[in-house]
Formats: sequence, structure tokens, C-alpha cells
Amino acid sequence: MLNGMKVAILVADGFELPELVEPRRALDEAGAETFIVSPMKGEVQGWKHFDKADKFAVDMPLEKADAEIFDALLLPGGVANPDQLRVLPKAVAFVRAFFDAGKPVAAICHGPWTLVEADVLSGRTITSWPSIKTDLKNAGARWVDREVVVDDGLVSSRKPDDIPAFNRKMIEEFARSRNVRSARTAMGAGARNDAG
Repeated sequence: MLNGMKVAILVADGFELPELVEPRRALDEAGAETFIVSPMKGEVQGWKHFDKADKFAVDMPLEKADAEIFDALLLPGGVANPDQLRVLPKAVAFVRAFFDAGKPVAAICHGPWTLVEADVLSGRTITSWPSIKTDLKNAGARWVDREVVVDDGLVSSRKPDDIPAFNRKMIEEFARSRNVRSARTAMGAGARNDAG
């Protein structure tokens, strides 16, 4: 379904472990290639609630990451993770580039915090962990308390319990986006051939 799609997973230390591990597994099983992109050097530290959990190898340093080479973006939650990312201009620009290019983004729990800094939420419907609801509303979003929300390429969920629904919608939306982009590319090629 997602064969050949490259998905960036943007995280700093303190991401919520199941919000990276389970969506990543779902993406891999659907045929996507997933890449952990991080400002951390070498490894990035996961957490499970308030306790340190597993570390993961960083596949691509944030400073070398270019949104152009990826087809979609996943933003796991955890409090410390997006709180670090949203003050890094390179992380904010990386996130904004996916929206500017019309590429799909999936964010769960506290993950949407980075979207506030990227200034991409105006007029969008979104959900999240309830404690960041006011921040999202202040950024122009319409916040709702639902298991999963899809708004024009942006998939969001509230917490680890929502992961099964989040994964389903993320894969659907990533696949839909891929089909739309493929159709546009084919139409562009057809127009060029007609002109030639």
C-alpha cells in the first residue's frame, strides 16, 4: 500500500515510546521506509510516561534532513520531545515544509505542539492531548475531543490508547496522498507530452 514511500519520524529526547514504535511498525508493515530524524546525536531517548525507556538510532541528523526527500511526516508525542523541537528553527522549518508541499502529516498526543510554531494550524480541525488544547486553539485550530481526526492531509489523535485508530487513518491518508500526487505527476507528464 505504501511501497516506496519515505516517511520521516521527527523526534527529540523524551518522545512517548509507543507513539513512535507502534505507528512506525504499522508504516513498515504497509511497505513504507521510515527514518528517525532528530537533533540528537547518534541515539534518541524514548520515555514511557515518566520513566526512561528504549533508545533508538537516529537515521538522519536534523541538520542534514531535507523535507523534499520524504513523502510524509510522523510526529510522536511525549511532553519533552515537541517542547524541544518547537524552539529549534530547523525543526520548525522542516515541519512547515511538509505543509507547504501539501504532504501528509500525522501527529499524536503532544506532537501537534510543533505545528503551533510552524504556523500551519489556522482553520484546521485537530485533536491532541487535552493539556495543549488552548495552545492549538490560540494558533487558529478548531480543537475537538475525538479518537482520531483527519483534516486535509493532517491526521491527529489524543493518546496511546488511540494508536490503533491513528495508525489506520494515517496509512489511509498517506496512501490517498500518494495516489493524488501520482495522478498529478502523470497529468503533468501527459501535458508535457501533448505540448511536445
